[in-house]
Amino acid sequence: MDLGLKGLNALVTGGTRGIGRAVAETLAAEGANVSICARNEAEVGQLVEALRARGVDAFGSALDVGDAAALKAWVEASANRFGGLDIAIANVSAIAIGQDEDCWRREFEVDMMGTVRLVDAAMPWLGASKSASIIAISSVSGREIDFAAGPYGTFKGALVHYMQGLAFQLASRGIRANTVSPGNTYFPGGVWHQIEQGNPKLYAEALALNPSGRMGTPQEVANAVAFLASPAASRVSGTNLVVDGALTRGVQL
Repeated sequence: MDLGLKGLNALVTGGTRGIGRAVAETLAAEGANVSICARNEAEVGQLVEALRARGVDAFGSALDVGDAAALKAWVEASANRFGGLDIAIANVSAIAIGQDEDCWRREFEVDMMGTVRLVDAAMPWLGASKSASIIAISSVSGREIDFAAGPYGTFKGALVHYMQGLAFQLASRGIRANTVSPGNTYFPGGVWHQIEQGNPKLYAEALALNPSGRMGTPQEVANAVAFLASPAASRVSGTNLVVDGALTRGVQL
């Protein structure tokens, strides 16, 4: 199946590790030009070179999405390099699980406002695209109460609401907006790998809740993101695609 991504231009925040990296690599494998941002300059540079080796153009900047000016500058530089933008994927997360004010503030600035600022900065180019797509990476923690209830779950839920609103508001302009909500996703160095090492009891409890008997992989999430981002999903807007192996029990109406 040809997703129709070849030659399109995509932005991915938090693109050097885990789900973000898998998304960037999958889009590039489908022929899209990809620009990433993350905080580690060396990791950004290494991935940009790896993406270019796939035969597409790639660009990247080291920044914190909480820095509005830096985020806007990256979006503008990406658009100028590629000659436009078609896809904006807000992936980065503070993953602030605690309950103190600092966790609330970080979740708001990174997950919520990082997404809002990405969309606002990219909108001039998305509005000119014939294949415009916006995707926010939320979480099943935004859908039902779990150990991450609090700032993380609250703002992940807010992202679903924000994308649904954008889908309605931007439909007449041909711009789609969707959410992907992963369940437990395991990769070396990731949150669940760290929990496995530092809190094996919590890890075992979380794993036992998965009816599939395992956690997901970044690639499984990236496959869903690539489809929703692509022209192949041209009639899909305003949805929350849950990628969790039937982990969540609630009926999504």
